[in-house]
Amino acid sequence: MSDNSLIHGGPPLVNPPDNLTVPQFLLDGVSRHVTHPQRLVGTPCLIEDDTGRKVTLNELRDRTNWLAAALCFHWNIGEDTIATIISPNHIDYGCIAWALHRLGGIVATLGPMLTTGEFVHQFQIAMPAMIFVHSDCLSSVIQAAALVGLESDRIVIIDTVGSPGPTGLRNLTDLIHEGPSLPGFTERKLTQGEARNKIAFLAPSSGTTGMPKVVAISHYNVISIVIQSATFNRINESYGPAAERRFRLGDICCGFLPLYHIYGLVYNLHFMIYAGLTLVLTPRFNFEKFLASIQRYRITHLTLVPPQAVLLCKHPAVKQYDLSSVRYCIVAAAPLSATLTQELLEVLPNVQLGQGYGLTETCGTVGMFPLSQKVGTLGSGGQLLPGTSGKVVKADGTLAKELEVGELYVKGGQVALGYFRNEFATKETFIDGWLKTGDQVYFRDGDIFVIERIKELIKVKGLQVPPAELEGHLLTHPSIVDAAVIGVPDDYSGELPMAFIVLQPELAAAATTDSRLADELRASIFKHVADVKSKHKWLAGGIRFTSAIPRNPSGKILRRLLRTQLDSAHSVNVGMRSRL
Repeated sequence: MSDNSLIHGGPPLVNPPDNLTVPQFLLDGVSRHVTHPQRLVGTPCLIEDDTGRKVTLNELRDRTNWLAAALCFHWNIGEDTIATIISPNHIDYGCIAWALHRLGGIVATLGPMLTTGEFVHQFQIAMPAMIFVHSDCLSSVIQAAALVGLESDRIVIIDTVGSPGPTGLRNLTDLIHEGPSLPGFTERKLTQGEARNKIAFLAPSSGTTGMPKVVAISHYNVISIVIQSATFNRINESYGPAAERRFRLGDICCGFLPLYHIYGLVYNLHFMIYAGLTLVLTPRFNFEKFLASIQRYRITHLTLVPPQAVLLCKHPAVKQYDLSSVRYCIVAAAPLSATLTQELLEVLPNVQLGQGYGLTETCGTVGMFPLSQKVGTLGSGGQLLPGTSGKVVKADGTLAKELEVGELYVKGGQVALGYFRNEFATKETFIDGWLKTGDQVYFRDGDIFVIERIKELIKVKGLQVPPAELEGHLLTHPSIVDAAVIGVPDDYSGELPMAFIVLQPELAAAATTDSRLADELRASIFKHVADVKSKHKWLAGGIRFTSAIPRNPSGKILRRLLRTQLDSAHSVNVGMRSRL
């Protein structure tokens, strides 16, 4: 059997244009790979969840161009100028990015919840010339900017309207309103092939096992993944009765995923606009407000991460809302167990439901559940997108066959350029056009099954324990709201699985004052695992109750932060530990 026969491939793809910037592709309709549905008159691209304000495609284009004029006039933003956006979801988030792209600039996205030190770390990598910041985190950002030598007159407040903010800074809305009266700007045009290497976004990696790196994403990467997703989902094709098509003009998608994270930025914002959907943009996730928005706006499409899927399965408020409008639901960013998938189908019985799989380094997506499946293969991360190749490399360097486990390598137009200003990490991860994902997987009948991040596998007496497997099972326990598993050192076994558990609120309150109840709950949870899992997977490392599981914006568990919570191996439920 040749090596080529062991390389998996998605469906064929007509090459995306490689001479366009993201806004030229998305807003101007300069070139279309699939027939882009013309929006009905008045059909909005965005709805601001809190106010109901609607923004059409023409308005997005105008606001983008007006802001570009203001940025050119006041700051002479030009070729490869790096600007950072630090904000929760905002109706003009996309316009800021696209205005910078019009001028040849680069957009670095950061979450607003970082500490001053974390902002400094990111600024030292990207070295931004401008910062667009929401007032919620203004103080920390001003301190961090000062520490890296960025003057305050290069900071724009995103949400202050009509007058300078308390520090005398300019505000975004005034700049946009000023744009029509300013001289025009010269738009950056790309030559053939230039989009492949012209950086559009600098996005932080997930940071689940260490400090986040900064991923350099080209204009071509973004355009490619939008077209790959559109082709995979046959956008605007008459492949069946209209009532059965997955994406239709006029559909409405939830928009709580943070736009500073790749899942929200590319799939939720860029792809949904391209596909003709309306995105209900929510600044921050609140579960009951999320349910109310589904009911109010008759949302048809849900883009979720596992914590929200768990809430839909377990939260009592779900029964108080009408969710019958929902027809499509994709869960991505972390694996969802087969059991939870089945529970979610009980809540949303008429939905097309499945998972997607990807990384920041793949512009968000490698695979998703296909149109041929109303419910994606249970436990699967989906099937490879068009124009994507994948291979599974075993520990000895040989290629794995069907059902054999190894590390996934992928290749395609969505694979990023590398890590910005980190040549060593780039050479380690991006090899001869292939991306080493760091994920242990296997293929079965075209589906990708992700076992675990290789760095997160727990090794008990040489046997591998995937934390995600135990976490998925723990979430089926009636007393548990959330769970995370890490390995703790053990002299005899090497490592032992240990669980951090978030209890149902009433139980959590009672367990803090009733040690007997706490012990009973630990025993019940331990038995819940021991009854169905091999002995090396038992929670012999202990069970610790906690108020919350630390996660990044995409819902991935930050296990490195859990490890810092452990004072020592003896501080956690010593009585539950046992030799295997």
